[in-house]
Amino acid sequence: MDTAAPPPTRKKPAAEGSDTRRRLRHAELLLEVTRRMAGYGTLDEVLNALVDMTTSELNAERGSLFLNDPDSNELYSRVAQGNIQREIRILNTSGIAGYVFTSGEALIIHDAYADERFNRSIDEQTGFTTHSILCVPIKTVKGEIIGVAQTLNKKNGRFTRHDLNLLEAMTSQGTLALQSAQFIERMQAIRRQEMEFIDVVSEVTADIKLGSLLQKVMGEATRLLNAERSTLFLNDEKTGELWSEVGQGLESVQIRLPNHLGIAGAVFTSGKAINIPYAYADLRFNPAFDKKTGFFTRSILCVPIVNKHGKVIGVTQVLNKRGGPFTGEDESRLRAFTAQISIALENAKLFADVQAMKNYNEAMLESMSNGVITLDENEKIATCNAAGLRLLKLHPTQILQKPAAEFFSGANAWLLDKLKRVAEAQNSELLMDAELAVGDEKLSVNLTLQPLLSAEGKRIGSMLLLENISNEKRLKTTMSRYMDPGIADQMLAAGAEALGGKSVTATVLFADVRSFTTITEQLGAQGTVALLNEYFTLMVDCIQHEAGMLDKFIGDAIMAAFGIPVGHDDDADRAVRAAVAMLRTLAAWNRQRVNEGKLPVDIGVGLNTDNVVSGNIGSKKRMDYTIIGDGVNLASRLESACKQYGAHILVSEFTYKLLRGTYYSRELDLVVVKGKTKPVAIYEILDYHSEETYPHLTDALRLFKAGLAKYRKQEWQAASAEFREVLGLNARDKAAQLYVERCEHFAANPPTPDWNGVWVMDSK
Repeated sequence: MDTAAPPPTRKKPAAEGSDTRRRLRHAELLLEVTRRMAGYGTLDEVLNALVDMTTSELNAERGSLFLNDPDSNELYSRVAQGNIQREIRILNTSGIAGYVFTSGEALIIHDAYADERFNRSIDEQTGFTTHSILCVPIKTVKGEIIGVAQTLNKKNGRFTRHDLNLLEAMTSQGTLALQSAQFIERMQAIRRQEMEFIDVVSEVTADIKLGSLLQKVMGEATRLLNAERSTLFLNDEKTGELWSEVGQGLESVQIRLPNHLGIAGAVFTSGKAINIPYAYADLRFNPAFDKKTGFFTRSILCVPIVNKHGKVIGVTQVLNKRGGPFTGEDESRLRAFTAQISIALENAKLFADVQAMKNYNEAMLESMSNGVITLDENEKIATCNAAGLRLLKLHPTQILQKPAAEFFSGANAWLLDKLKRVAEAQNSELLMDAELAVGDEKLSVNLTLQPLLSAEGKRIGSMLLLENISNEKRLKTTMSRYMDPGIADQMLAAGAEALGGKSVTATVLFADVRSFTTITEQLGAQGTVALLNEYFTLMVDCIQHEAGMLDKFIGDAIMAAFGIPVGHDDDADRAVRAAVAMLRTLAAWNRQRVNEGKLPVDIGVGLNTDNVVSGNIGSKKRMDYTIIGDGVNLASRLESACKQYGAHILVSEFTYKLLRGTYYSRELDLVVVKGKTKPVAIYEILDYHSEETYPHLTDALRLFKAGLAKYRKQEWQAASAEFREVLGLNARDKAAQLYVERCEHFAANPPTPDWNGVWVMDSK
């Protein structure tokens, strides 16, 4: 039986087999994308892997994947093959990538430089030359475009439609992994920010000192919001002002403004935040502060600081965010930050107020000439000020924490009965001219006993105020306000009649602060008083160290004398040494002030030696020990003349001739002061200078002396040349510049034949 032959096998066409293999390869590739993406946990790893796979599969030289940053409207790429290993950011409307992102249209470009949409700047930055581009949008399953993928420069041939489809398929396959990695990265960033925020708040709020706390808060606010400057204003309820002691990027100065003016005032009064992207376009913005500081304000974010009771206690203001205006997220972060630190600010302010009051009370007690002793509720001695220790001739360990019954014993036991009566009646008691035993001595004192009560009226102790009214003590206390205690001792030995009127030779010193009005305008009343108290303390110490007598304070000026009420053979030298010490002390103080962001203080000093009348002068109700006479007036004129010559210490010829010591000095001029006709030679003392403040001082003094001699001979050009050499050594020598100008004036307008080199001062 014949068997039928099987039908012949049909062969597939070659094109059909190739298409099947391509589809199979396509499917395998997409599976490989999915598999590899699943193995990565970070966005950088996903980006790297996807770029590597697309670049390799499409046989391109380079590939990039840009994701959109919705906060900045930028496309960013963290990976690019070749030598570029940094993040690239471009606007999401710029270049080929921007076009594809905004339009959603995939592109094949065979000649990049011929396409007007191509942005050459990245090539210029990287040194890479782009020939051809394949660029497709990256879409989510919902069709949202989250970025673009591109491959550059096909190695063999040109990019085809098949390449484009393949790139779209691969990026679509990796979109889920990209979104997941982006989400994880955002969550990690948010967590890092939260942890950083917690750490910052913990660190900042741990500070209890208001000054350093403000510094930290401003520094962190500036950093957290990526701003150029920030300022925290607190409300001063007493003055109705917003104030700040610190501004980031500014010198450390106190700023005060009415709490209803400007942007800060608007936020403080309304309790609502203000976000201004363009400051100069907002009518509430006051550009005066910009003009004053030279700073240009672009954008402002200002939020209220609210305490736990809902009360606005200040505002925080940040200026000029880098990279654009402040966002809603910035406002939320700043609100959260200020909410966290508001309690710390109130605590620090309270601590500062308490500390200031404590320091004030302690300083007041220590500065008192009367002894102050306090007892606690258990009748133990809690404190004793310096005057009390001196009065009782004790060391602190001999009195502090001692029971009152043990300390006030023997001849002073009567004090215990007084203390008991005051404690029981809770009324103060005053004893005049009581006798107090101190060792073997008997002191006459005025004694005040005062009960100490808490805010609730509960007794917490007692206070004793001891005033030594012995004649010697009373006279010495009075005189020590004016002169060195050693001189006061000599005066006491000579008797009180030494304070009567008499004519003596003395060297008078006048010192005055330069540009004091400008300083007071910036400091305000309290700041001015604090500055003067510190300044006067330093200067008076220098005067009393050389046994000078403080005569009086005249506003910001100091008047003192050397040679009264007790004279010395070298009073002129003592006065000069005191003036030099004042300038050196002032220089050290100014360095400290500048480091603290405060204005330096400059002074001029005038010295003159003459016969003056000294004594108690005044009315029957009020008398002062002082000096009068023409010699006093000339010292005052010389102090004023310091401004004209750019000098700091000027002395008259009468003082200069009496000097025994050697000082860096120079004759400055022959002058006739206002109200006088006889010329006086004046000299400048430069002993306070260092090589830094006046370089080559010795050479300059020699040249100045030669120039002055030629000037008086009317050799104008030769004199001018000498003075110009002085300026070559120190361009800040105002006196040398003054003589150059005088020489030029006289060269053009020769003086009269009777000219004798005298300069007439027409002002005081």
